[in-house]
Amino acid sequence: MNNLTICYENGEGMEKNLEKAFHWYQKAAENGNEVAMLYLVKCYYNGEGTDKNIEETFYWYQKAAENGNDRAMNNLTYCYYNGEGTEKNLEKAFQWFQSAAEKNQINAIYSLAYCYKNGEGIEKDLEKAFYWYEKAAENGNEDAMNYLAICYENGEGTEENLKKAFYWYKEAAENDNKDAMNNLAIYYYIGKGTKKNLVKAFYWFQKAAENDNEAAMFILAIRYENGEGIEKNLEKAFYWFQKAAENGNDRAMNNLTYCYYNGEGIEKNLEKAFQWFQSAAEKNQINAIYSLAYCYKNGEGIEKDLEKAFYWYEKAAENGNEDAMNYLAICYENGEGTEENLKKAFYWYKEAAENDNKDAMNNLAIYYYIGKGTKKNLVKAFYWFQKAAENDNEAAMFILAIRYENGEGIEKNLEKAFYWFQKAAEYGNIEAMNGLAICYNNGKGTEKNLEKAFYWFQKAAANDFAL
Repeated sequence: MNNLTICYENGEGMEKNLEKAFHWYQKAAENGNEVAMLYLVKCYYNGEGTDKNIEETFYWYQKAAENGNDRAMNNLTYCYYNGEGTEKNLEKAFQWFQSAAEKNQINAIYSLAYCYKNGEGIEKDLEKAFYWYEKAAENGNEDAMNYLAICYENGEGTEENLKKAFYWYKEAAENDNKDAMNNLAIYYYIGKGTKKNLVKAFYWFQKAAENDNEAAMFILAIRYENGEGIEKNLEKAFYWFQKAAENGNDRAMNNLTYCYYNGEGIEKNLEKAFQWFQSAAEKNQINAIYSLAYCYKNGEGIEKDLEKAFYWYEKAAENGNEDAMNYLAICYENGEGTEENLKKAFYWYKEAAENDNKDAMNNLAIYYYIGKGTKKNLVKAFYWFQKAAENDNEAAMFILAIRYENGEGIEKNLEKAFYWFQKAAEYGNIEAMNGLAICYNNGKGTEKNLEKAFYWFQKAAANDFAL
């Protein structure tokens, strides 16, 4: 009866007839033929010779499994695991994984390990997870090899052993596991569990990337961008950033935007840069969220929209981006995209300054100095001018020079005034250039030097300083 059904199914010696094949598979299955049961499953699952019916698929998987068919046991577990043809039931899925594993069904052995590792259908047990991963790995399952390496790497269910982790990553990679290829590349790159080898690292990053591992694509792009272990190539960097981004890597999306924004490895395209900033922002890539706000603020790649700029600055600021904190304060200060609110401006300048944003340090100092959005406090003003100046903010350097020159909020000190005029001038502050020239001209805080005075007066004038 089974041979006859195969003839009907394949059209061997007679006209192909899937309905008759189904009929005879059904008859054989109802008479306890477990092979026919599996063929019947195929008919119901694919709608061959009968209507597609997931519930009947489940029913016959169960019948075949109860008759001891290990393949059916393994497939039945996925019905319970995914809720296909029956209600989802992780406990029953685990039980059938266990039954199939006892019959040496390798995929079931791997899945059993996964259940123990993640506590699905059974209490989490890393020792048992390790045991079953090892069993599946030794039987050739490349996914199990990769997870066994992870167990050895992190000391999960066994003692940490980086050499064994390296061994199993290598085994898995050589058996075409793309995640293991990337992990193996990292081991070679940093010399973990083996000797550092940049040539082999690059080889496995390349292999993993070519096998659609998005993490490897991103790393490969970084290598090409910076010329690490290979010759610098911005076109290839762009190619792999794009591939990784298209595969959902949020960091690659962010880097891809800068390729388009700066024209690195590809023609400059602000519209595409904006589109990728948007994609990365939707994945909560904080730098992309900040950049999206910048695009809306300045109309780069999209029409200028201050309300949307404010929205994205706020989102980035709340997620810890100090540059966004500073710009959010500016929005509140100037009423850009929101109502003017100097107290909120002060709050965000303070947040940004405390997170080491040098421009915010200077802005916060000004707020304390004039009592804007907070009480006037010359001590705190001086502190933040000093911090901003020490962090290379040339505006703060100039203001600090003026404070020392006039003794405002601090003791008058012409030597320190000269020092900060000089620092600010060297950073391109035009007013500081003029102040420095006056110091040299009058011998204030330094020896009188008319040649240097003339040089800095001339430099200030060349930069359109108006007396």
